Amino acid sequence: MLNRIQAVAQRPIARRWLAATAGLAMALAALPAKAQDTIKVGILHSLSGTMAISETTLKDVMLMLIDEQNKKGGLLGKKLEAVVVDPASNWPLFAEKARELITKDKVAAVFGCWTSVSRKSVLPVFKELNGLLFYPVQYEGEESERNVFYTGAAPNQQAIPAVDYLMKEEKVQRWVLAGTDYVYPRTTNKILEAYLKQKGVKPDDIMINYTPFGHSDWQTIVADVKKFGSAGKKTAVVSTINGDANVPFYKELGNQGVKATDIPVVAFSVGEEELAGIDTKPLLGHLAAWNYFESIDTPVNKEFIDKWHAFTKNPKRVTNDPMEAHVIGFAMWVEAVKKAGSTDPDKVIDTIVGVKAPNLTGGTSEMLPNHHITKPVYIGEVRADGQFDVVWKTEGLVPGDAWSKYLEGSKDLIGDWKTLKCGNYNTVTKKCGGGV
Repeated sequence: MLNRIQAVAQRPIARRWLAATAGLAMALAALPAKAQDTIKVGILHSLSGTMAISETTLKDVMLMLIDEQNKKGGLLGKKLEAVVVDPASNWPLFAEKARELITKDKVAAVFGCWTSVSRKSVLPVFKELNGLLFYPVQYEGEESERNVFYTGAAPNQQAIPAVDYLMKEEKVQRWVLAGTDYVYPRTTNKILEAYLKQKGVKPDDIMINYTPFGHSDWQTIVADVKKFGSAGKKTAVVSTINGDANVPFYKELGNQGVKATDIPVVAFSVGEEELAGIDTKPLLGHLAAWNYFESIDTPVNKEFIDKWHAFTKNPKRVTNDPMEAHVIGFAMWVEAVKKAGSTDPDKVIDTIVGVKAPNLTGGTSEMLPNHHITKPVYIGEVRADGQFDVVWKTEGLVPGDAWSKYLEGSKDLIGDWKTLKCGNYNTVTKKCGGGV
């Protein structure tokens, strides 16, 4: 009985409290958005698993760039907030985490992925939810998506120039195309094989080999490479081996006495980060093709390296090419948002083509209608300290091709999201959708 009396007595109080709460909620809803509201930025990089050796540093550089932008006053009057997730080198998990970032965390853009299989995994999510992905790593091309901005190298900005260098400067006649078994190495090698054959290389002078992620037993494969290179013709290895498998690969080359002067290796996925903390003796003289090296001496690069060391509080932390791609991509996104006056994906997509941003090697990169950018190309030789001496570079910046000129099904295709609003426009049939 007492409980019923108390309950009845409390009803007017509860009603007054509810009314007051409702009034407060309406008042808050009527207020303009608070200045401290944030713009969320997604960071989708593996912090564990086989790709952590390469991707962790990309998470760190994004945190630095976001911190720097906040010190400049943020963006559109708001602070940027990093939302970091770990897809753990698990390709389906990339898609799950991407969906969470867009739907749950409401991020304005995502900076992430390394392997092409992780990018392919998230593509349907970004298309379905109309999100924005800035992808910072060299890849196989054959793609131009409305919701993706490719700030890493296309094959004509890395693989093709590397082969040209080996042909002209090293007089290479036999080719080992060695890669990790997934889409990037397989498609890149398909392009390179077609290119080599167009250059007159015979099929018998091309050896192709694939190994799984994290592969560690290289004894037989290196022995096969040595045998292939003993035919009296200058031989080179073009490596699309990814992740931590590179460490035992180069170690085995050293174990079997394969020197760079005999069979040079040019790598597309080995940079300063992968060389940090490992014995570089087996790698001395071997090559890598990138669009940036830490050793490039420009004022803007020196300033960036100093900022990086200060941010990480570690003077031994190295910089590398995919980091620079994030620097460029982030600057382009910021500029496009300012230009659009909004983080709305459709508005950013409409404004970002033609946006320019300084790169770290002294030039200025531009976002092209195919959502690729202009980049210089460098060939570097591994030094004892894990850095690279530049031995060759392009005259200027190379525009990224979304579609390869050397593949029959691709040579007539272009991507153009500015005028044609199509990623695979056939210049012969004048139709969007590729094909014939």
